[in-house]
Amino acid sequence: MDKGNICLIRHGETDWNAIGRFQGREDIPLNAAGIKQIQEASESFEGETWHEIISSPLSRAKMSAEIIRQKIALANIHEESDFMERDLGEISGMTKEEAKKTFPGGNCDGMEGIQLLQERTMGALTKWAQIFAGKNIIIVTHGAVINCILTFLSDGKIEMGKAIPTNGQITLLEKCGAKMEIVFYNAEKRLISFSRN
Repeated sequence: MDKGNICLIRHGETDWNAIGRFQGREDIPLNAAGIKQIQEASESFEGETWHEIISSPLSRAKMSAEIIRQKIALANIHEESDFMERDLGEISGMTKEEAKKTFPGGNCDGMEGIQLLQERTMGALTKWAQIFAGKNIIIVTHGAVINCILTFLSDGKIEMGKAIPTNGQITLLEKCGAKMEIVFYNAEKRLISFSRN
């Protein structure tokens, strides 16, 4: 039976992250702090066997993936548009305070629905897990994407909106055949062990 690890990591910090702006599909690059975060997080992957790395096409994720790729000497990065961040519609670019003032009811135009987000992210995860069956892969993506995957795999025990990783945090899934299991999620570099007892 094909067995492998799937590691999800959120990209490093951007200037919008630093000032608390909602960040959807806008292509905001890493800032200096974000580069450092991913350089430190990439140390977690040393000494382990990783076969492939996949990234969202947004530059903050691709920059993060490139830092990790160089650290563990993988040949290339595969790009997957369905690992792109959730479309946040009209609140994208706003702070929480601005969003509350503009949309006091909490509903805004153009935001991607949870079901659509879940369908595309789980579809992409399943696709790449099948393409690289039996291999250990790293996926560099975004906070809402990772939260959505965790919600699905935990049957809702990890709630949507309540388990968004901070920049550079790591989640580990184990794939065995058609089944995926959460080993740990949203962990800091210093707390991570990829070994299973």
